[in-house]
Amino acid sequence: MSQKSLVKWIQGILIGFAVCGFIFYGGLIPNIGLGFVESYPEFGYMFVPWLVFILLTGIPCYIFLYYAWKITLNIDNDNSFCMENSMHLKKMAYLTLFDTVFFMVGNIIYFFLGMNHPGVLLGSILVVFVGVAISVACAALSHLVSNAAGIKEENDLTI
Repeated sequence: MSQKSLVKWIQGILIGFAVCGFIFYGGLIPNIGLGFVESYPEFGYMFVPWLVFILLTGIPCYIFLYYAWKITLNIDNDNSFCMENSMHLKKMAYLTLFDTVFFMVGNIIYFFLGMNHPGVLLGSILVVFVGVAISVACAALSHLVSNAAGIKEENDLTI
């Protein structure tokens, strides 16, 4: 697979993630919430706070996709191992970690406010585990890309 086709595949996947996120955050979550409120009107007061909370968790996801897109542009320009990509990966790691902590803290706060079920709180631990795993993977890739960029700089200076 050539570098150009690899970049196109990755960009297509990123666009697919963005579209899936739009469907999830813009359609699925509000419709599921409205259906829940129709079935259980006594929980109607929870709809707007939870909707805002879930939508806020989507913002770092789209910023993550933006940095991933910038990395693909560098790869397309045959600049895969550069400090810029390392910094983007580091920012992606911090974004993921922030979103994961925000998600867990929000779930705990809603639990103590009586707006969350213990099962949902326990289920959110899986989301937190995946988020931490993605954050660690991005941090490790950032370190490796940084090392490779240093080696590349040394080799570029060698005659």
